Amino acid sequence: MRGVVQVAAALSLAASVMLAGTVVEAVKVKSLDGIKCGADLIRKNAKFTKVAVYPQTTVQMNDKKANELNKDAKAKLVDVAAFTDGKSVALIVRWPDKTKDVFDCYCSDKYPDGFAVQFASDASNPEKLPYIGMGSDGRPVAIYIRKAYGTIYEPNGDGNVEFQVNPHNVNAFGEDLKKFEKEVEKRGLKTYQRAFVSEGFRSMTEIKDDSAKFRTDMHYVEKNGGMWGGLVVRPIEDEYAKPAKGEYAVAVAVWDGKELQRDGLKRLSGWIAVKLPGGDHAQLEKVVTEQVQGDVNKGQELAMTNCASCHRWKGAEMAPKYMAPDLSNIGGQATAAYIKESIVDPNAVIVPGYNRNAHPNFSWYMVDENGNRTSAMPPFNYLKPEEINDLTAYMQTLKAEVEK
Repeated sequence: MRGVVQVAAALSLAASVMLAGTVVEAVKVKSLDGIKCGADLIRKNAKFTKVAVYPQTTVQMNDKKANELNKDAKAKLVDVAAFTDGKSVALIVRWPDKTKDVFDCYCSDKYPDGFAVQFASDASNPEKLPYIGMGSDGRPVAIYIRKAYGTIYEPNGDGNVEFQVNPHNVNAFGEDLKKFEKEVEKRGLKTYQRAFVSEGFRSMTEIKDDSAKFRTDMHYVEKNGGMWGGLVVRPIEDEYAKPAKGEYAVAVAVWDGKELQRDGLKRLSGWIAVKLPGGDHAQLEKVVTEQVQGDVNKGQELAMTNCASCHRWKGAEMAPKYMAPDLSNIGGQATAAYIKESIVDPNAVIVPGYNRNAHPNFSWYMVDENGNRTSAMPPFNYLKPEEINDLTAYMQTLKAEVEK
């Protein structure tokens, strides 16, 4: 046990160092019009911050091969930077990836590399930030996703398969055939970029009415072992997200196609405070960088006594699989405020659990006669304040090792 405690204490120190890297300062520039990955403006002016993205392990996919590939996944360090021209804000993400995985066919065993940037719609109360990845009830998020796509054809949204015919089987020749081939090329889907709003599980909705004014870019660089760059540009303020006192709460995620990552199987950061020039940069930064001053050793004892009968994490795997959310990376993806809230008010965020066919004996929530969901976890609001601090301090050490 002593060895485990020593490791936990060391991890607590590492967590403190890493949390200091969750603040990004946006650089003021004249214009973001037409900016793309690799632009001189980015190369010469970006102030990149190292941010750790951790394996998403709260729930497990019902995919044996993907789960095996990601069983011992480590965290990665990504570079995050921001720009603003007073009208728009741009988020830039760079991350290492040894293989370039591009989606160029509709098939069930091939997945593309990709990234996402998530904005808390309202960060005016940092103590109540949304659940990372999907938002939570009353705390919506805006999510912008870009994936590496080659040119692919139907389904491309219009339901027209007329132009999927082999050119040799088309009753067209000469100039007519050239026109046909141009039309085929025009209809090909070359870019996967989507904007979504979400306010909790099963609420993620794509924005399709052009009200989300955004654009993305993505490119791969072979040198230095391989690296992707991604870019999202959106208005400083719209109906989906706005800064609070000159700050955004932002999270980033990356997918690795070689590891069969997609949807909820990815690497995900915690909340990052993105500062706009001239704002009041205090409250949000304090919350996202908070390292609770608690006794990690006592916190571990409390976790083993109160949490380990339902939850699992590395070093505590006594509970049946799928009985409750896995906490293996809670320290890398949740703020201290969120962890404390989850302890005393588990109904604040309801995690749906796995596919019912994967674990029919364990329901993570209950539904009353009005359709309202309540967590199967009881509130631990009887714990003393110092015990909650100790437990939270220990939970902040639970995170995967960062890949070197």
